[in-house]
Amino acid sequence: MDENLLAAYRAAAYRVRLRQGGWATIRIDAPLPTALVAVAGERPWGFITAWNPHSQVRSSGWNRKVQHRLLITLRDLPSTQRVCAGVGTGMGWKEPSLFVIGPDTASLDTVARNFEQNAYVHGYRDGIALLRLL
Repeated sequence: MDENLLAAYRAAAYRVRLRQGGWATIRIDAPLPTALVAVAGERPWGFITAWNPHSQVRSSGWNRKVQHRLLITLRDLPSTQRVCAGVGTGMGWKEPSLFVIGPDTASLDTVARNFEQNAYVHGYRDGIALLRLL
């Protein structure tokens, strides 16, 4: 993977919309924020998008369609407990994303590959947020 792209993934802020309002921000190699620990509980979690497959910019209309398909796909996984709105932000970019609780990495790997993503963020319970490269 291109080192600049990898650095952009690592520097990004992965924000999750909270039910009570506001946002919690996930950072790679940092513990899951306390507000999200309460949501994830003892389950695995992931932060994933369908926007801009293989980090190639697509139109907003196209991205919205595939993001909706991703939401349906995640909800249909038997292990999914909850899906929350999110957004990944970096230097000059912003991508709507989803914080999903329940699916393990094998399931999320399959979903990410099907939506042609290079990587996603994941973790388990209150552990460290990890960047998973595909």
